[in-house]
This record gives sequence, C-alpha cells and structure tokens, in this order.
Amino acid sequence: MNVSFKNAIFGLTAAGLLQLTACNPSHKQSNVTDSTAVQSSALTAKQFEKTIDGKAVHLYTLSNKNGVKAMITNYGGRLVSLWVPDKKGKLIDVVAGFDSVEGYQKSTEPYFGATIGRYGNRIAKGKFMLDGKPYTLFVNNGVNTLHGGKPGFQEVVWDAKEKGTKSLTLDYLAKDMEAGFPGNLKVTVVYTLRNDNALEISYKATTDKNTVINLTNHAFFNLNGESSGSILDHQVQINADQYTPIDSTFIPLGKPEPVKGTPFDFTTSKTIGERIGVKNAQLTNGKGYDHNYILKAHLATEPIAVVSGDKSGVVMSVFTDQPGLQFYSGNFMQRKNTMKGNHKDEFRTAFAMETQHFPDSPNQPSYPSTVLKPGQTYKTASVYQFSVQK
Repeated sequence: MNVSFKNAIFGLTAAGLLQLTACNPSHKQSNVTDSTAVQSSALTAKQFEKTIDGKAVHLYTLSNKNGVKAMITNYGGRLVSLWVPDKKGKLIDVVAGFDSVEGYQKSTEPYFGATIGRYGNRIAKGKFMLDGKPYTLFVNNGVNTLHGGKPGFQEVVWDAKEKGTKSLTLDYLAKDMEAGFPGNLKVTVVYTLRNDNALEISYKATTDKNTVINLTNHAFFNLNGESSGSILDHQVQINADQYTPIDSTFIPLGKPEPVKGTPFDFTTSKTIGERIGVKNAQLTNGKGYDHNYILKAHLATEPIAVVSGDKSGVVMSVFTDQPGLQFYSGNFMQRKNTMKGNHKDEFRTAFAMETQHFPDSPNQPSYPSTVLKPGQTYKTASVYQFSVQK
C-alpha cells in the first residue's frame, strides 16, 4: 500500500476547486435563499452530554457560509446529521442517525455515521498472518470480524478539538493488541466543512509495530432527507469496471469480476432498485448490494461515485484516493431502531458509500496491501460534495 498517497490533492487550490465543480457540469451548487431559515432538528447538545469510560462526550456543529451544517459527536467519531439544500433551497438532513448518545449505544446497528477501524469491512474468520505470526481478532459477524471487531472505533470516545466553525479534529490511541491488532496506533480524523458544500474527512495514522489498517466512515445517507422513505429510486453511478464477488459470509472469493452484463454495472447512472431484485447469486449472497467496487484509475478531483435523490434533487459526489468503494443498500435495516425524528429504520431507507481498501486484504495477497509499518504515515482523505440538479 502506498501509505503516503502522494497523488492525493484534497488541499485544493482555487483552480482545483474550479476543476472539481466543472467535473459535474449537469449539477449546480445551491445556496439557501434568504427566506429559507435553517431547519432546526431535534438534536440538542444536552442529549449528547455524557461521560463514557471516564471521558466526556459532546455534540459539535460545523457550518459554512451557505447554511450547510454538519453535526458530529466524539462518541465513535460519528457524523450525526448533515443539512444540505434541496432543489427548492430548503435544508434537509441527509444522514440517518439518533438524537442522543443512548440511541447509538442501544442500536442494533452499531455503525451509523461512525469512524470505522482499525480495519473497515471484513476479515475472514477473524484471523490473519503478518510477518509470519498469526493474529486472532474478535469475531462479531457470523464467523468473521467486521469493522475492527470489538472494541471498534465506533464505540470509543475520541479526543476532540474544534478549529472555528469549519473543522473538528478527533484523536484516538488504539493500544497494542486492542481488539487483537498489533501496534500502538495513533489515529487522527479531521472533519472539514468547506464552502463548496463539501464535507471532507481526512485520516492519518502511525504505528510502533507492523500492523494492518483500513479506515473509513459509515454514514448512512438518504438524499431525499431523513424519514423520506425508500432509497431504491436514487440514481447511482460508480466509476468501476470490476467488483469483488463474495461468498455467503460476505468474504471476497478472491478474483475480481467485470460488472458488465451484471446487476452490478453502475458505469452509467441507474436506480438502486432497477435490478436489485433480479435472480443473481451475488445479490443473494449480499442480500442486495453490499460489495466492494474496484475503482478505475482517477484523479483526486474526479468523482468516483455520484448519487442523486429522486425527490429532493440533491446530488452527492464522492471523491477519494482509496482503491475501493463499498456500496451498501441498507439490506439489514429491520425497523428495530427509532431514529431522529421518531421514525424507524425501515428496510432500505438509507445507503452507504464507504471509501476503503478491499475487504479481507490481509488474507488476499493479490489485493493492494494494507500493511502499515513504523516510520510510515497512513494518510488518506475522502470528500462528499453536495449540489442540486438543474
């Protein structure tokens, strides 16, 4: 793995910002009109004031000049809410989540909005070899380890530092052998809300022993707004000609397969629901879309995925320097949790676009390496930029 990601250019110049906007000529940015007040959510800072494992939990709010707001808690490094303008200029919350810390703690789905680590996605049977030594992880997803096992980054309290209203820095030290992973891993995650209506999430980590790492964010999106129903009519385009097929336990079979001629072909824009119900072994294994896409070579200023809300006109363009993207269609949402706005997490009412390295890479020598060594710096960033359809 190129842990320095030297070609990443997320600290964009003015010219870079123009290029980023120009790559989506059919979309336009939307400012909230003077007559449109910021919609107040049920969220209050008080509902997130709690002490967990001796550390204080808070809710932080970032805002930009257009009225866009991002709400983040240091419990799990979570994106709680993201208010963006729809085609009418009304601010809508496009992130599914809870209105209190207790909601996240009690949820049957522990990953809503969370920073994921040490290793995003699955590791087969909770085992891997590194430098000839076997490591055993906490198994929490059938026979496999999912999103770092236990404790995962989603259930720890991060040290937080605000930088004005635009940026929040979160720090966490994952100690040697925490959840079974080697090395004291120092992690920094920075949320930045930009004036081009983009939320940038950057990651940085160092270790004192050889280890494996794969960090991401697990925001659940509905671009029509929270509690607006199914996401099956959202339009999706993904810049990938291949994906990694999985077995019935969601572990990659190894060899990538072309998306052409399959329900996994999103090289041109299609609705999520257009082919999700067809008879297909991979859709059966994933219970829908829950697969890693192998991204084509791209500049950091080129979107690797574009998703559009059918009712709101909100367009989300995803940018990353990672080699993969896990597209998840909300298949395990089972109406078991009461979300913000007092509604249930109905089946397929939110989706995820997780930028990442490939699942089970520590056990798949042909995949890009996820090994991080002392003296190296893991550094990556992903951007979720919002606009509206013309």
